[in-house]
This record gives sequence, C-alpha cells and structure tokens, in this order.
Amino acid sequence: MDHTVLTPVPVKALVLTGFGINCENEMAAAYTLAGAQAHIVHINDIFDDSVQIHDFDIINFPGGFSFGDDLGSGKVMANKIKYKKLPSGRTLFDELIKFIRAGRFILGICNGFQFLVRLGLLPNTSGHFEQEAALEPNDSGHFEDRWVYCRVNPKNKTPFLHGLDIFPVPVRHGEGKLVLTPAAETTVVRDGLDALTYCLADGSPATTYPANPNGSVRQIAALTDPSGHVLGMMPHPEAFLSVYNHPNRMQYTGEAAGLRIFQNIVNHIHARKRNQTSVKA
Repeated sequence: MDHTVLTPVPVKALVLTGFGINCENEMAAAYTLAGAQAHIVHINDIFDDSVQIHDFDIINFPGGFSFGDDLGSGKVMANKIKYKKLPSGRTLFDELIKFIRAGRFILGICNGFQFLVRLGLLPNTSGHFEQEAALEPNDSGHFEDRWVYCRVNPKNKTPFLHGLDIFPVPVRHGEGKLVLTPAAETTVVRDGLDALTYCLADGSPATTYPANPNGSVRQIAALTDPSGHVLGMMPHPEAFLSVYNHPNRMQYTGEAAGLRIFQNIVNHIHARKRNQTSVKA
C-alpha cells in the first residue's frame, strides 16, 4: 500500500507596488486570508531582476494613482512595462506574455485594470496583445467612491468568479468608463468576456447613472481575456473582505464577495498544483 503523503504546495501571489499604487496592503491581506503566500514587491525590483515573476502563480496589479495619472490613467506605467528593458534585454511586457502562455494568472484592479487594457492584455480578442479598449473619464465628470452592484456573466468561465452571481462591491475611480473598438466589442459580447456588469440590486442592467458609475459601454465593470486567466475589474474586491466592510452590515445577509474572488483563484491554483504534484508522484 502506498502511504505517500503529498505536502501541500503553497500558492504564491505577487502583489506589485510603487509609483503611486496604494492598494497593495489590502490586496496582500486578501490573499493571506484566502490561504496564499502574498509577497508585496516594488516594481523596480522586477525591472532590475531582483525578483522574477515566474517564481509566482499569480501577478497582481493593485489600484492607485500611478504617476499621478497626469497623462491618463495607467499610461505611464503601461509604457514602462512595455518598453523599459530588463537586464536580460527583454521587457516586462515580454515576460508577462510568457507568464500568460504558461497558463498562469494575472489580476488587475482599478488602476491595474487600466494597465492591462493599455498593454493589450485585455480583452486581447485578436490574440496579438494589441490595445483594443480604453478606460476614459467617468460620464459624471468626477471621482466616484461608493458601493454598486455587479452581476457575473454566466457565459464567462474564469475561475475568479466561480459561484458568484449578483453582489455589492465598492468603486473608487475617476476614469472607469470602458470603451471598446467595434470589433472587440462584438467579440467580447459574443464570447462572454464581459465578466462583470454593473446592475441594480435585482440584477437588471444598470443602464443609467448612478447605478452605472461611469457610463461604461454595455455596463461592463470587468473583462477577461479568452483564456479566463487574465481578469481586470474597476470595482475593488480587496475592499470587501468581511461583511463588516459593507456599509449596511447590520442588515446585509450575503457573503463577503470580494474575499470569495480571492478564495476562488487561490483554491483553483492550489487544486491544479496538487494535481500536478500527484501526477509527478
């Protein structure tokens, strides 16, 4: 009889910070609560090869105001990622593509979503990592900091959102209006890449302000790539890790949906690593 005991392989989450990113601690806390090992790393440590992204299972771009957003949200950071040479002569953008093609995961929230869109990592309907979308100033003309409802697209297969349907979550952004090229919009809708949409409490589409906080096309609050391994979202799940975060917590009877998103991906990665370890054994 085989009495081999397989030691659990930890899930390692890389949480990037620096240059105005300011939600790294909340995101690291989310991964810790979800059972992963969270590592907050300044992006300069990636640029100088002090830290290798391929040592991690998931890369996270948190929210914030990178470079003050003076030239458009996420533009400067995206350009650094795309064009700054690493000691190897490659770029971080090259390494991110390699990371994705290896079947690993990327999450970008708010400002992080803006990076992913500008880099062409989302929605990437063409498969060529070219920009097909942008996040523009809110139709309201000002920063929105409040709670909204979102609904999961049942056609979307990303493991991040498994088991979720309609849930409340905070938004905190001034440039969250998603626009898509006509070709990308057609593919996004056809293939269910619009992972989350703003909705009313009953799940009906939030076609107008304030339920739609920014005026996004088709009420889109989050996108995935076709693989479902890259998720970008404007709302902040890392700010909903406990029912006590909810503004109406005395009456709220649901779960902390933000934490559930992190638990989902950690459990998914852990199960996959466990299966890989079992096959090797």
